Amino acid sequence: MTNRVLLNNVDHGDLRVATGHGPAFGDNINQVLIFPTEFEAVQREYPIFFRKDADGAFQSVALLGLDRDENLFLDDASQGSGWNARYVPAIQQRGPFSIAVRERGGEPMIHVDLDHPRVAAAKAAGEGEPVFLPAGGNSPYLQHVARLLGAIYDGLEISKAMFAAFEAADLIEPVDVEIKLDDHAQYDLPGLYTISQERFAGLGGAALEGLHRSGALAAAQWVLSSLGNVGFLVELKNRKRART
Repeated sequence: MTNRVLLNNVDHGDLRVATGHGPAFGDNINQVLIFPTEFEAVQREYPIFFRKDADGAFQSVALLGLDRDENLFLDDASQGSGWNARYVPAIQQRGPFSIAVRERGGEPMIHVDLDHPRVAAAKAAGEGEPVFLPAGGNSPYLQHVARLLGAIYDGLEISKAMFAAFEAADLIEPVDVEIKLDDHAQYDLPGLYTISQERFAGLGGAALEGLHRSGALAAAQWVLSSLGNVGFLVELKNRKRART
């Protein structure tokens, strides 16, 4: 259940939000939705893949783990102490906040879910990041959240154009992600897609120009470069197995 309301400094002047990471905050996931607006940061840490949503449209995800409900970047799932990476995807950073447009053609406004676990945790502990300053202005934390929400909001629109450009250039292909740790442990991750490296390398001048003008050329390069992080994911998985 959610209790999403329009954020304002009158009703929510004392609102605080817990900003740690752990299963209690929904961080124990093996894939997270990401957006082209954060590809540059994401590709330094995580493998980027594509999958199809319920309507058959492509969306981008960062791979965080191999088992169900496994995030290998959490320091210690039992403690929920933090997320061990230089960048945390925007969806997982935004916490209880979202953007909504109240009426057609209106300005996007920040909303907050007052029943979110991060709000409840901050209230129970009597701590957390303040959303507003004592005088009513936006806190640095809220300014950060606003930038994140802007990246998500813009990324939703950019994503449509990016995938249209990828499909027009016939760059998307299904990929079999098969990871063998030893003779007894193997992972097959179904339903994933990526950029065809062969087709990308074979693009002619006109096709490259079209991708560049659409802004999708850099995105394709970031997706391809991110695939090297699969090896790091395997390393994290082996470390976890060694501890158990």
